[in-house]
Amino acid sequence: MKIALFDTKSYDKAHFDEANKEYGYEIVYYDPSLNRDTAILAKGADVVCPFVNCTVDKDVIDILKREGVRLIAMRSAGFNNVDYRYALSVGIPVVRVPAYSPHAVAEHSFAMLLALVRKLTHAYVRTREFNFSLSGLVGIDLYGKTMGIIGTGKIGRCAIDIAKGFGMRILAYDPYPSAIDGVEFTDLDTLLRQSDVVSLYCPLTSENRHLINAKTIDDMKDTAYLINTSRGALIDSEALLEALKERKLGGAALDVYEEEAGIFYTDQSDEGIADDTLARLISMPNVLITSHQGYLTREALSAISETTLSNVREFEEGKELTNQVK
Repeated sequence: MKIALFDTKSYDKAHFDEANKEYGYEIVYYDPSLNRDTAILAKGADVVCPFVNCTVDKDVIDILKREGVRLIAMRSAGFNNVDYRYALSVGIPVVRVPAYSPHAVAEHSFAMLLALVRKLTHAYVRTREFNFSLSGLVGIDLYGKTMGIIGTGKIGRCAIDIAKGFGMRILAYDPYPSAIDGVEFTDLDTLLRQSDVVSLYCPLTSENRHLINAKTIDDMKDTAYLINTSRGALIDSEALLEALKERKLGGAALDVYEEEAGIFYTDQSDEGIADDTLARLISMPNVLITSHQGYLTREALSAISETTLSNVREFEEGKELTNQVK
């Protein structure tokens, strides 16, 4: 089996090489993302392995099919960038990594929350310049505050456990709720109105695109903090920017952005970015943005590479695909 792995970073190669010692596949690493211009690079490969910012639409799938690709193995939990229905219709199944390290993403969301509410980034910059003034660094306690969790899958449940440790009251919204000790399930409107922190842990679907928009932001407390480590398009970025400008939110911490493709995972320090909305969000004192790094732990990278190659092995052996997107 030959695997063409796109959008490769050094840490991807290191962990896939280590995991592949057990499998012995031929893995070809490509720096570019998979899209219409680069799909031809998969010629001769049995499997393509894209990441979250690759574009695997109908045109790309047609090229992959023509060049002999038989499996699309996403090395991520999300698959909203793949036309998986069309892929299946032409005989190319799509598999993914549904759970690599839910703790990694949940912990990152709280790391961002703490940095935001305790103004740690501002304090860090000040002390680097030998400015030890505390003026303007007043934060808030998380203890006793209400945490609104949107999405109670594996990552959301890890976040719930962390929030319990902080002594927070926990509200949750999920279209398919199941009882969790210490968690009060409610409707979205109630969660938004009552929460001091709203954190997103849900996949992106056609139904929840821009779940957080001008109207839903207006339902939130003016002092509330918004955290997103899921998918960027869950939030209407322009509506968020406008709300922050008008001080309708206490702040936002974003590990994802709806137009992040071509920006995140790359070094833009020389030329800057052309996305005015993102540039303005980054410039705001009550906004913290990281470059989709919530998953980026040694444990998660090992699990991603192992599960991806295990998915390929199931396909190679003609077994039922445990992690197929259907």
